[in-house]
Amino acid sequence: MTARVGVVTFPGSLDDGDAARAVRIAGAEPVRLWHGDPQLHGVDAVVLPGGFSYGDYLRCGAIARFAPVMETIVDAARGGLPVLGICNGFQVLCEAHLLPGALTRNQHLHFRNRDQVLRIESAGTAWTNAFQPGQEVLIPVKNGEGCYVADTATLDQLEAEGRVVARYVGGNPNGSQRDIAAITNAAGNVVGIMPHPEHAVEALTGPSLDGLGFFTSVLKHLVGAPA
Repeated sequence: MTARVGVVTFPGSLDDGDAARAVRIAGAEPVRLWHGDPQLHGVDAVVLPGGFSYGDYLRCGAIARFAPVMETIVDAARGGLPVLGICNGFQVLCEAHLLPGALTRNQHLHFRNRDQVLRIESAGTAWTNAFQPGQEVLIPVKNGEGCYVADTATLDQLEAEGRVVARYVGGNPNGSQRDIAAITNAAGNVVGIMPHPEHAVEALTGPSLDGLGFFTSVLKHLVGAPA
């Protein structure tokens, strides 16, 4: 039975089409979800894509968190539904309080768009079990407000509980504290990542195929395969 992975489209979403394609290449059925529809239509997992939801007005992700579909996703995520937030999706997850901390303006105040090496710190999540801890991957990063920040106690807790999923290697593109590129919730089913794995799933367009592992991971998770 083919897994069904929902991809949400908000007003201003940019990478929803690429996320749906990545889901399909990984072997699942992409299901397009609309921000104004609270129904999840029986999906097994959800991707919140990158872009500029609601024009980034007020604060990145701050309006999207109130979308009808997010009310359902928040409840489902707390019940174990795998949810991956990419870039703007990461910002939405923090605004919705599914993940701690916030994404703020890049410290150098410039937009960054480049291929970026990451080190996978945790392979124990629904979205990273196809990797090995310490494995380095190459995927694109593109953001203007990707600086991850949190208070010291929260950062220490993330480190102590193994919830830092990935760190920047070879240069921090946005000033994120402790070089954090991705984090997870305590249960490991919700992951937010600032770089874009959906742009590294095909040899024709990506710098690598390393991003595909995030999407094949959730399929392993859904069938209960050992990490």
